Amino acid sequence: MSIYPSMQAAKKLRLPVWVWANLGLALLAVGGYVWLAGRMQSIGFPLDDAWIHQTYARNLADLGEWSFVPGITSAGSTSPLWTVILSLFHLVAKDTPFGLTYLMGAVWLWALACFAEWIFRESFPSYKSNFPPAGVLMVLEWHLVWAGASGMETLLFAALILAVFYLFQNKTNRYGHRLAGFMIGIGVWVRPDALTLLGPLAFIILFQKPNRNFRLKEIGGSLAAAALPLAAYLIFNFMLSGQIWPNTFYAKQTEYASMREISILIRYWKIVTLPLVGVGILLLPGFLYKSYRSIRTCNIYWLAAILWWLGYSLVYALLLPVTYQHGRYLIPAMPVFLLIGLVGSVEGLGFGKSTGYLGRMVGRAWAGAAAIVLATFLVMGGNSYAQDVAIINTEMAAAAKWLNANTEVDDLIAVHDIGAVGYFTQRRIIDLAGLVTPEVIPFIRDEAQLGQFLDQRKAAYLMTFPNWYPALTADLEVVYQSDGKFSSAAGGEQMTIYRWAPK
Repeated sequence: MSIYPSMQAAKKLRLPVWVWANLGLALLAVGGYVWLAGRMQSIGFPLDDAWIHQTYARNLADLGEWSFVPGITSAGSTSPLWTVILSLFHLVAKDTPFGLTYLMGAVWLWALACFAEWIFRESFPSYKSNFPPAGVLMVLEWHLVWAGASGMETLLFAALILAVFYLFQNKTNRYGHRLAGFMIGIGVWVRPDALTLLGPLAFIILFQKPNRNFRLKEIGGSLAAAALPLAAYLIFNFMLSGQIWPNTFYAKQTEYASMREISILIRYWKIVTLPLVGVGILLLPGFLYKSYRSIRTCNIYWLAAILWWLGYSLVYALLLPVTYQHGRYLIPAMPVFLLIGLVGSVEGLGFGKSTGYLGRMVGRAWAGAAAIVLATFLVMGGNSYAQDVAIINTEMAAAAKWLNANTEVDDLIAVHDIGAVGYFTQRRIIDLAGLVTPEVIPFIRDEAQLGQFLDQRKAAYLMTFPNWYPALTADLEVVYQSDGKFSSAAGGEQMTIYRWAPK
């Protein structure tokens, strides 16, 4: 019996070299950021919210319950699927699951890069090189590497977005649209924002399919595929909190309601320009060129991607117009902007075509500048990541450890950033941000009512940055204040714990 057929089959299944190149770069990039944090102060996470996920995951693994405070069921996790994944790490690694969390961040960065590269190569079928331009762009773009080492669900969602757009582009799969619909339904378990992908799904079906009956059938089938996981998600939240969306959905919008008083044009401009901090600024002309060409040629696929990016940014400008922490809420959508910009730049600069000496020189100059900017911001982003981790460690985590060592087990602690407190202590808490104490959401920015609420609940301590609640903390006794240098160096405050004496 000949072994040649099996050898030929193995060759067909062999992954391209660029897939492994993307994996190696993703591991190096995320690992490098974690190393920089350890070198500056200590490893950890750059967001207190990452500790929220870790706390829910640990309680799920150890206690078998969906809770932040043990014994109290709550809907404070925006990403149930990410929490479940982390809970598996806690089962495997017990009290030290962080290495697996970083590794998973690198894996999702790798997946994101691979989907970007597949979309890029579908757009340029003649490109056969082992060098992956779209993959390298993704794994070395500093926002995305920061997110990969953040302990958050960000890159899982970003990879899902590009996977859905890859299904939109791949016309060989007859069930592609329905599979995309199902993935969108699963996506809400990662972030509710996934529902926005139903827009480009319907857009592509409506304008790419000539037969009206077929269009209706495809849309109906895709929505049906999304409906089951979506319904399960809504029921899950309702059983936890009596609301169909997680508490964060309501709390964040209420907390930042005052920002919606700013002109929508200013808000939108600040949101939509977030990817330009880095190599994105050199991809902007390509994005504009691709937008122009897509309109001229009625390229439905790329028009759907462009309109989704602009619409997604508009949703955040309308509902949650915040740009802090490097635009963390928009990071999952940034790969779409970057990919459009890359494809448009390659087309506009004529790479792979006979463009003459001047055209080749301009193309090489652009590619060289993009590589330099990409590398420069990768290093700068690593330094920012290390500072962000150090701030969380020396402010939130240090204060939480003080509470654990210096307060009674039955003390009730009022706190705004609850993540580290939940992870490093076993204290009961009042969440002033409303994630696990949704009762405060209606008066989340009313310090007088918050004070009354703390009195009624008989809080023992209040942990916050002083300027966040100036009236609430005005006459309180300070029992702890961090001596962390990193927050002060960044222009921030020092975390303070006050004794709360009911009046």
